[in-house]
Amino acid sequence: MSTTKAKATASEAIETSTVVAAKGFEHTLAAVKEGIEKATKGFESSQVKLKESVEKALKSSEELLAFSQANLEAFVKASNIFAEGLQGISEEVTASNKASIEHSVSFTKSLFGVKSIKEAVDLQSSFARSSIEKAVSATNKVTDTSVKLAEQAIAPLTERLSIAVEKFGKVGG
Repeated sequence: MSTTKAKATASEAIETSTVVAAKGFEHTLAAVKEGIEKATKGFESSQVKLKESVEKALKSSEELLAFSQANLEAFVKASNIFAEGLQGISEEVTASNKASIEHSVSFTKSLFGVKSIKEAVDLQSSFARSSIEKAVSATNKVTDTSVKLAEQAIAPLTERLSIAVEKFGKVGG
C-alpha cells in the first residue's frame, strides 16, 4: 500500500501544484491586466493634460498677439492724433504770425501819416500794447491747444495701459 499511498500523495502534490500554479498564473495575469489598465489610463490622462496644455499655450499666444495688435493700433491712433494736432498748431502759429505781420505793416503805414511826435509816440504805445496782448493771447491759445492735444494723443495709450494693468494684474494676483 505504500506505493499506492505514494502515488496518491504524488498525485495530490501534482494536483495541488497545478492548482497553485493556475492560481499564481491567474493572479499574475490579473496583475498584468491591472498594470496595463493603469498604464493605459495614465497614458490617456497624460494625453489629455498635454492636449489641454497645448490648447492653453495656443490660446495664450493668440491673446498675446491680439493684445500686441491692439497696442500697435493704439500707438498708430495716438500718432495720427498727434500729427493732426501738430498740423493744427502749426496753422494757428502761421495765422498768428500772418496777423502780426499785417498788424506791423498797418502800424508802419499809420506811422507815415502822423503829424506830430506825440501822435507817433501814442501810436507806438498803442501798437506795442496791442502787439503784446495779441502775443499773449496767441501764446495762451497755442498752450491750451497743446495741452488738449497731449491729452487726446495720450488717451489711446492710457487706455491700453489700463487694460494691461487690469489683464496682467489678474495673472499676478
